[in-house]
Amino acid sequence: MDGDFVRGLRSRGLDVITAADAGMIRRMDEEHLSFASTQGRALYSFNVGDFHQIHTEWTSTGRGHAGIILAQQKRYSAGEQIRRLVHLIGSLSG
Repeated sequence: MDGDFVRGLRSRGLDVITAADAGMIRRMDEEHLSFASTQGRALYSFNVGDFHQIHTEWTSTGRGHAGIILAQQKRYSAGEQIRRLVHLIGSLSG
């Protein structure tokens, strides 16, 4: 994940950890969601296809999670990514 993006989110008071922070690099996608779930965290990913499928499997078996934020991998500036995510979080909590 882009370092400027992560620093920008943290500077706005968001509690963010990356896969690298959590020692999750090279782990399976479902392990990432399981880890985020046990931490009560939403997962942010560009991996739309895989996480949509995992979400569908989890919900069909009654398994929940704290949320998955899926984004298209476009070349937005770190500032634009932060603005979009902060807007999304604000609309979910407000």
